[in-house]
Amino acid sequence: MAEMIISTKALPETLLRLISTEKVKVSEIDGAITLIPIFESQNDCPLRGMFADGKISVDKFIEKKQAEKKLER
Repeated sequence: MAEMIISTKALPETLLRLISTEKVKVSEIDGAITLIPIFESQNDCPLRGMFADGKISVDKFIEKKQAEKKLER
């Protein structure tokens, strides 16, 4: 079976209570079926690394840097 992504709403209630995401990846290997939760970022910021947690947006970061440059002058 190839891997596929399904909505957790398609799962039975028993499994739905165990998974907190909206989608899961379903795969089958040697007769064992695995469900892997897919965590989708709610943040539109494509940055990775120290700003990946979504605490600061790109716009706010740029504003902060511009304010720092003004203070240096």
